[in-house]
Amino acid sequence: MAQCVQSVQELIPDSFVPCVAALCSDEAERLTRLNHLSFAELLKPFSRLTSEVHMRDPNNQLHVIKNLKIAVSNIITQPPQPGVIRKLLNDVVFGSQPAEGLVANVITAGDYDLNISATTPWFESYRESFLQSMPASDHEFLNHYLACMLVASSSEAEPVEQFSKLSQEQHRIQHNNDYSYPKWFIPNTLKYYVLLHDVSAGDEQRAESIYEEMKQKYGTQGCYLLKINSRTPNRASDEQIPDPWSQYLQKNSIQNQESYEDGPCTITSNKNSDSNLLSLDGLDNEVKVDGLPNNFRAHPLQLDPSGDSSNSIDGPDHVKSASSLHETKKANAGIIHGACLTLTDHDRIRQFIQEFTFRGLLPHIEKTIRQLNDQLISRKGLSRSLFSATKKWFSGSKVPEKSINELKNTSGLLYPPEAPELQIRKMADLCFLVQHYDLAYSCYHTAKKDFLNDQAMLYAAGALEMAAVSAFLQPGAPRPYPAHYMDTAIQTYRDICKNMVLAERCVLLSAEILKSQSKYSEAAALLIRLTSEDSDLRSALLLEQAAHCFINMKSPMVRKYAFHMILAGHRFSKAGQKKHALRCYCQAMQVYKGKGWSLAEDHINFTIGRQSYTLRQLDNAVSAFRHILINESKQSAAQQGAFLREYLYVYKNVSQLSPDGPLPQLPLPYINSSATRVFFGHDRRPADGEKQAATHVSLDQEYDSESSQQWRELEEQVVSVVNRGVLPSSFYPTQYCLNSYSDNSRFPLAVVEEPITVEVAFRNPLKVPLLLTDLSLLWKFQPKDVSGKDDEEVKELVKGEPEMIGTEVISEFLINSEESKVARLKLFPHHIGELHILGVVYNLGTIQGSMTVDGIGALPGCHTGKHSLSMSVRGRQDLEIQGPRLNNTKEEKTSIKYGPDRRLDPIITEEMPLLEVFFIHFPTGLLCGEIRKAYVEFVNVSKCPLTGLKVVSKRPEFFTFGGNTAVLTPLSPSASENCSAYKTVVTDSTSVCTALISSASSVDFGIGIGSQPEVIPVPLPDTVLLPGASVQLPMWLRGPDEEGVHEINFLFYYESVKKQPKIRHRILRHTAVICTSRSLNVRATVCRSNSLEDEEGRGGNMLVFVDVENTNTSEAGVKEFHIVQVSSSSKHWKLQKSVNLSENKDAKLASREKGKFCFKAVRCKEEEVATQSSEKYTFADIIFGNEQEPPEMELLKFFRPENTTVSSRPSVEQLSNLIKTSFHYPESFSHPFHQKSLCLVPVTLLLSNCSKANVDVIVDLRHKTTSPEALEIHGSFTWLGQTQYKLQLKSQEIHSLQLKACFVHTGVYNLGTPRVFAKLSDQVTVFETSQQNSMPALIIINNV
Repeated sequence: MAQCVQSVQELIPDSFVPCVAALCSDEAERLTRLNHLSFAELLKPFSRLTSEVHMRDPNNQLHVIKNLKIAVSNIITQPPQPGVIRKLLNDVVFGSQPAEGLVANVITAGDYDLNISATTPWFESYRESFLQSMPASDHEFLNHYLACMLVASSSEAEPVEQFSKLSQEQHRIQHNNDYSYPKWFIPNTLKYYVLLHDVSAGDEQRAESIYEEMKQKYGTQGCYLLKINSRTPNRASDEQIPDPWSQYLQKNSIQNQESYEDGPCTITSNKNSDSNLLSLDGLDNEVKVDGLPNNFRAHPLQLDPSGDSSNSIDGPDHVKSASSLHETKKANAGIIHGACLTLTDHDRIRQFIQEFTFRGLLPHIEKTIRQLNDQLISRKGLSRSLFSATKKWFSGSKVPEKSINELKNTSGLLYPPEAPELQIRKMADLCFLVQHYDLAYSCYHTAKKDFLNDQAMLYAAGALEMAAVSAFLQPGAPRPYPAHYMDTAIQTYRDICKNMVLAERCVLLSAEILKSQSKYSEAAALLIRLTSEDSDLRSALLLEQAAHCFINMKSPMVRKYAFHMILAGHRFSKAGQKKHALRCYCQAMQVYKGKGWSLAEDHINFTIGRQSYTLRQLDNAVSAFRHILINESKQSAAQQGAFLREYLYVYKNVSQLSPDGPLPQLPLPYINSSATRVFFGHDRRPADGEKQAATHVSLDQEYDSESSQQWRELEEQVVSVVNRGVLPSSFYPTQYCLNSYSDNSRFPLAVVEEPITVEVAFRNPLKVPLLLTDLSLLWKFQPKDVSGKDDEEVKELVKGEPEMIGTEVISEFLINSEESKVARLKLFPHHIGELHILGVVYNLGTIQGSMTVDGIGALPGCHTGKHSLSMSVRGRQDLEIQGPRLNNTKEEKTSIKYGPDRRLDPIITEEMPLLEVFFIHFPTGLLCGEIRKAYVEFVNVSKCPLTGLKVVSKRPEFFTFGGNTAVLTPLSPSASENCSAYKTVVTDSTSVCTALISSASSVDFGIGIGSQPEVIPVPLPDTVLLPGASVQLPMWLRGPDEEGVHEINFLFYYESVKKQPKIRHRILRHTAVICTSRSLNVRATVCRSNSLEDEEGRGGNMLVFVDVENTNTSEAGVKEFHIVQVSSSSKHWKLQKSVNLSENKDAKLASREKGKFCFKAVRCKEEEVATQSSEKYTFADIIFGNEQEPPEMELLKFFRPENTTVSSRPSVEQLSNLIKTSFHYPESFSHPFHQKSLCLVPVTLLLSNCSKANVDVIVDLRHKTTSPEALEIHGSFTWLGQTQYKLQLKSQEIHSLQLKACFVHTGVYNLGTPRVFAKLSDQVTVFETSQQNSMPALIIINNV
């Protein structure tokens, strides 16, 4: 249990005190009413004695009574109605709330840190009022009247006669059978006569004389003169006198059923009283004709059992008790109690109580105890059997004895007032009231046995209860607290007697006693036992105390505490105590929060939200409902829908209270702020037929770090070329799309009049769809003038002004259950300045549904758009993006620091040109090496001219813009035949298989190649593209040599004619995806021709062998290739004719077929390669069949950056072919051997230098053929003269060497025996000239 202000040793004596009745005349009541008090209320603050009191027990021992308190109350002849008592207790609990700003105890148990209210003043107030309001009953005498004060005024005509009337009235009430209430302790009640004297208005002499007369008549011990009202009411404000009454009056004791707000009012025995109505807390109770209250109306808060209002969100149950109590308090607030009393009067009242107690009450009690004790002793002297007989004789018309079972089923028998057992009980109660606990215990113990023997269960339970309390309160604690007595008493009251009020009293007392002994577990069990359905308020209070028991244990049971607080909160709610219910749930929430018990958390938050709403604590209600929605809920869809509707309903009420206040934060849907993407620029246009817009950058593209790096490198490359090979220090790569992967440390730059698109990632965690309406971005804008200063004409912060920033509004945005969905919201800046995107603003609602959960039906909806919206509220969510964690310096590594993320804070700059690029007839598939023609269109869609257009690509071999002439006469791309690189024309048959020759200068090939071949200027006319202008250029494409899918990136770079300080250039990206398929595999080899057909004999002929293979598989699109033309291009060589084809038709290659072509190539003539400023290229076309494909008016140059580098050292094969040898001699030679035995034949050896370098040549004639085969076939001969020649041949020089061969007989000889060695002049290594391709040089020697 919670801590209490009073200890149990103080609580029990204060709860059971001697009761004294008060009966006042009209005049006496009028005197006290001048102070807004009745006579009983006047005495209440002074009813505790300030000093110890002594009395003697039956054994004549002196007994000391400490802190004795007496209870004086007006006589009421009707017992209080249960409904009235319930209302009183309800109001008492309602009126006692935790003090504002009260510091709660922090209890640490395990990993819980709980803020718990240590005290529960509402429980103590309830307990005090409950014990005071208990109606008197016949089985016990603790709250029966021991004495009666008869009060009259000294200003009455005949005061003594008035006393007689009052005495008769008291006697009539006590002894007349018409009045069963109130209860009197003994027949001979002490009467104490009090004469009230008004000091300020009365005659003191007369009062004294009347008092003397009273003393003569009633004795000095039986009367008293009480002087009050020492000052007049109009002087009341002059001096501030303490008001000790207010704390008592607010408790509305049921025993003083007075009205504090209706002015002077009295309850008297005067039959002519015109005051016939009383009010208690706003309740009317009728008064009988004789002036005494007759009955009370039912309590207005008694709930109709047929309907439970706890399901209503705004149930009426809390309003009534609150309002009645509030009105009472309000009425009481302006009333000053005791306005006519001075401090001296206070002392007089205190003295009066002392005198009454010392001289009247205690002697009366002492005498009564002696009388009862004498009876008890005389009883003990008799035998049990004899006494039983006497008892039967005394009992008179006693109820006949019943069987045990019958007794157990009823509350037992009833004793007449004079029964001996009741006399023992009376004595025990008297001893208990005067704190003589030893004697009280022995009497209770004796009575208990008698009652149990008689099966008088109600009496036995009462005796057991008080015996246990007496045993506990005995000084020195001679015996342990008999808790089992209490348990038996509680069970008897509850189960047999069906009296929950008495059972509750037992539980309250026993729990306090157990708590004082730190037996919290037993106390909790006891409190929980008495919770039942008959009283929600009692159950709530007891469950709350049980929860405090669990938390105050040596090892706190935190979860049991929380569980019982929830139960208590539920019962408080049913009892209409909304504030207490809310407090219980909030305290329990500390335990359940964050432990993963989501359903329990949801239940608690939902209840907290409802209770808070009922109490008009709307912010708390919104917060609680918000928690239900933002946690990952495991509730069903129907339940979540109910939570959401309730939240929207509460939230709407909150927003209506302050319609002009700032928009509050909404909890739904979730926003993944870090996934927010910002795109600067217009959306990409869709493809229009053959016209396809550049892909550029869009929000539909996924981020790829590798691709991003490639684009960055391309931009760096083109910027460095523009800046003469140096990358400027201020260079920062252009970013059109900012996301969590991009570098967002700088303020992004946006261009005025170009939209800014923000993609917000929403997620709906609920199983019910969310409908967002009127969704737009929330921003603030700081305009600047052109010079960059703040624009003074415009307010610094502008929110939502369309002339500055246009804002797109999405009218409806539906997010289905548990769906993640992005919304793209646009802003249109119309002014330069600094823009800050703060968040999103929208109406949150849900689609109208028919489900009802927790008693809440679907709320009336309004139909908007295509969805029926049940209810919506306006709110906002901020976009707060955390930057990347810093990890550069030592300080950043050791601490957690985050850099800025400025993607939502763009700077709006001045107008810039905006380029759009369209590709027309751009192929998606090419054959490897195929050349295709497309068109590219450049459009300036801005209001500024652009210049400096360049394109850069990692694959410059893929495309070219053709010759310079193309710009001047752009062809219309409408005709489909323009998509080919060649035109088809019919040729005459005479030119078959011979070359058609044409030539071109290198300048005809278009743009010259600079140091960066990847960066290609786009040939714009006048190099400027004006606003709104467009230019179409042909673009030649060559299919990559590798088959597969190729992504080719183009980056277009352009600048504004007017230089901007912030944005120096802009870029446009395009990614072309080309799928290449295998076509022809062509491999050419060159051989030197040995024919000497040309007249100069220079050896200027070559054979070109071309191997062609159709590598296409049968599945591919192209099954057969027709070879119709082979062309060559060279500065020095040209194809002359086809050697191996005799047929006049083209060659066909089906799938996987190979073909071999042989062509004769000759050097170009000198006049063809005449030295000019730019060398000419010679083109030669060999045509098969009767069609020619000349190139279409343009000469194309494709740059291949990955060219194979030419080795600086010639290969061995090349060095072996430096020199070409040929012999000039007669084929047959006749010699008369009979005349001359030696035959001499002159032979000329021609040495041709095929290279352009100087070559050293060695001719060695000493070689002999050693192989026997050669000897057999070819006879031996000898070279005459020098055996070795050393020569140096200049570039392309031909040298003839005259030799003589000597033969000795006829035959056929091979003259090709000389060995020719050659080396480049600047090298050392010598290589023998290869003779493999040479035919044998055969000579025939004849004899004449």
